Amino acid sequence: MPLLNHHIVWSRDAQVSADFLTQLMGLDPPVKLGHFVMVRVAPDITFDFMSTDREIMAQHYAFLVTEEEFDVIFTRVQERGLTYWSDPGHHDEGGINRLDDGRGVYFNDPSGHELEIITRPYGSGGLEAEHPNPLLIEELAESGTLPRSTSC
Repeated sequence: MPLLNHHIVWSRDAQVSADFLTQLMGLDPPVKLGHFVMVRVAPDITFDFMSTDREIMAQHYAFLVTEEEFDVIFTRVQERGLTYWSDPGHHDEGGINRLDDGRGVYFNDPSGHELEIITRPYGSGGLEAEHPNPLLIEELAESGTLPRSTSC
């Protein structure tokens, strides 16, 4: 099976974006390699930030964190005065989602990429969760396998 090794992340300023990510997430300092500024986001995966003047299409990067890591990262988000949302559509500003009985929040990096921290993988709480993922409920309802006792 092929394994992801790196992902090139276009940025207005690679160093600024790499520093932002490492400081907010508590990662090791970035390493410069040629025109890339690399951040290790997992043991075998780096985000290789690359400065560009071209139009940047914002991407979404979700990080699965522990409850303790969430608290630390979320405090940093708040201390920096960053706008955050509970949803990817940015409708619930200042909110935290509780999907799958975990916690999740979205915020943007300096180049407009959307970062997300979650404490439970989406769908992992199943229908037994106090706050089940609405996409799971929708999928089961469409397939006709949603138990009658479950409501949206």
